[in-house]
Amino acid sequence: MYEDKVLICKDCGKEFVFTAGEQAFYAERGFQNEPQRCKECRDARKQAAKGPREYFTAVCASCGKEAKVPFQPRDDRPVYCSECFAKMKEEQK
Repeated sequence: MYEDKVLICKDCGKEFVFTAGEQAFYAERGFQNEPQRCKECRDARKQAAKGPREYFTAVCASCGKEAKVPFQPRDDRPVYCSECFAKMKEEQK
């Protein structure tokens, strides 16, 4: 029923494909307008709307290395670097 369409991104001017599957999805959701931006430009707009993520420095409670975390560390909770955190998650399985 639907066929792939080539559209032009209004931000970067590149061509992108509005696939038949995407068209069916849009119709299913009741969207009436075709997308005006390519995926890269849509993703960039979403990211810009969120703003930059702030990272905090902490010391890993397991190995003692410096760790960058996306939350404010608290004194009453241990913080782990990504390697130690992954090890702990694996051990819990």
